[in-house]
Amino acid sequence: MTALSPIYQKSLNEALVLARDWIPAWLMQLYAALEQREAATVSPLEKQLLGQSRRALQQHRDMVATRFLEALGRALSGELTPQSLQGPRSLQALSFDELELMDDRQVNDTVELARVQQLVRMSADEALVALSARLSAAQGLSVIRHEANPLRPDVVVAALMQALRTMHLDEAVRTRWLHAGAVSLGEQLQAYYQELSRRLDRWGIEPASYAVVQSPAAKAGVARAAGVSASPRAESVTTAAVPGQAPVLTLDHLHQLLVGNLEHPDAAGETGNAMTRTLAAEVVSQLLRRIADDHRLLPPVREMIERLKPALLELARTDPRFFADRQNPARRLLDLITARGLAFTSDQDSTFAPFALSVMAVVQGLEAPGTQLSQRFAQQLQQLEQALAADAGSRGRAVQSLVRAEQRNLMAKRVAHEIEGRNDFARAPGVVRRFLQGPWAQVVAQARLDAEIAGGASPRGAAAQRYMDILPDLLWSAQIVQASRNRPRLIKLIPALLKTLREGLESIDYPRTQSEGFFQALMGLHEAAYKAVPTEAGDSIQSRHSHSGYPDEASAWLQPAEARDTGFIDDLTIETQPDFLETEPMPMPRDLADVKADQAREQGQVPLSVGAWVDLLDGDRVVRCQLTWASPHATMFLFHAVDGRTISLTRRGLDRLLASSRLHVVADHGVVDDALDNVARQAAINSGQSRSGPH
Repeated sequence: MTALSPIYQKSLNEALVLARDWIPAWLMQLYAALEQREAATVSPLEKQLLGQSRRALQQHRDMVATRFLEALGRALSGELTPQSLQGPRSLQALSFDELELMDDRQVNDTVELARVQQLVRMSADEALVALSARLSAAQGLSVIRHEANPLRPDVVVAALMQALRTMHLDEAVRTRWLHAGAVSLGEQLQAYYQELSRRLDRWGIEPASYAVVQSPAAKAGVARAAGVSASPRAESVTTAAVPGQAPVLTLDHLHQLLVGNLEHPDAAGETGNAMTRTLAAEVVSQLLRRIADDHRLLPPVREMIERLKPALLELARTDPRFFADRQNPARRLLDLITARGLAFTSDQDSTFAPFALSVMAVVQGLEAPGTQLSQRFAQQLQQLEQALAADAGSRGRAVQSLVRAEQRNLMAKRVAHEIEGRNDFARAPGVVRRFLQGPWAQVVAQARLDAEIAGGASPRGAAAQRYMDILPDLLWSAQIVQASRNRPRLIKLIPALLKTLREGLESIDYPRTQSEGFFQALMGLHEAAYKAVPTEAGDSIQSRHSHSGYPDEASAWLQPAEARDTGFIDDLTIETQPDFLETEPMPMPRDLADVKADQAREQGQVPLSVGAWVDLLDGDRVVRCQLTWASPHATMFLFHAVDGRTISLTRRGLDRLLASSRLHVVADHGVVDDALDNVARQAAINSGQSRSGPH
């Protein structure tokens, strides 16, 4: 895990010290709130449950405080996050796809958690901003990153939920604790944040500043393409935000819509079919509103999608769950338009106008009057897929090259370990050891792979054996003391040895410029052995060629032809100093800070998923490209730009670009997926607003 700065570690320690005071104080407030509710309620059953909850708190108060503090400590160390919890999903972790798989109890738990998080956040939000500014500065950030604050309300609530879950409390007791204590928890956090901010101020920690982010309106001054207006769409409000209007879409309603459980009339007498159509229309409207507000897409693209709304609403009347079916033509059409739309950073890009014309043809085709709407969506999808079809041939060649390179590099690692295990390996000079574990391991690996493909007793199999057979002579001849004792043998083996070495390197098209340093060093060692010079001469030879530019064992290497076919960026040439200025990133489900945190934990997970769009700083030019392929062992990655350019990276190269901020994640999920996830989260918020007490 990445080492923390001393001042930031001191801040976290101080946060734990202060938590020892406010957590017991909050539990006292919770007890008083339960007592008040018990006295005020007129329901005998509710009075009984509140009394049970109050007595349970009185009995377990010290244990709750201890476990809450322990869970908060794990959260500050990064061991506990809202996403790591087992049980109710936090708003940040709630996924539209998972909602259909949840049962009624899980939906109810998620709603309760959303309600608590919302109430706590509302009470503590003002002080949270000031604390986030100082904690960001303590971490060395020049601008505020709220997600970098380990004390934000969502994390504190996650710690509380984790602590309560370890106590195996009755569900009714836990629910009433959360309901009665949410507001006071937010008030305690408000005071907690304020006191911690004051202490950080006394330590001289100045707050980080806000980054100036160009507004969407300022970005809208782009030229029109395909006759589409590029003016930004007016901001829309959700149904829940309209004063005096109750939220239409709750999480329970959305869940029932997805599982098809709206067959019976509701309490207002509305029939199941009518309710289904109403909810489906609301989901479609919110979905399109979210896409329209997604500024990763250019304004012309968002406006063309907005023009699909009448057709999509009409489709929802007969197919109310089309948006949840990834194979539905209408859903696939939205996915295709938004996915390709992410490829463009300006409508002045040379390939944007043809794309916009193709999408406009789809829009106009669906706007035209007609019947059999579902079939028309399928037809328009097929036409757009044909219009946007990429050059599969060049992409296939690039993939084949990278597959071959990965196989060879994996084999080369095994060869390198095999060579390293020799008894005479450790006694050889470093320049020879590096050569054998780098280029020569690649030579042997390629010969072995060729032999496997050819099968039988192929010439390449014999070559692989011959390349290994020279190791005793090479390792012996590179040891000045040993070789000087038998100069006739040295003179005899040198011609055949050099011939085999050059033949092997030529078999993988290894650049002469990169191998020449090794041959100069080897010939220097041979000359020193022949002349029987002191061993200090050998040390001098090694030092002159200690940096030969060979790929080390951890680096993947591509043949020149493979590099050309795939647009390979050698990870040895990637600088590790940041090139992008640190600015506040566009809100997205999984931002660059999270990617870096994952890599800092060194969990071995692939930092990007296939389909992700990124901005890559290549020289002085930013290239928008998509990760279209990752090798089976996640050691090679292939990106494609909309202009047809390919870029390939090794895992180390990708990690270096991420660490140096030369690669920014634009979208790690589909735009439609993100929009639907936000619809589900808004539904959870609506559910929390619609509940006024325990159920």
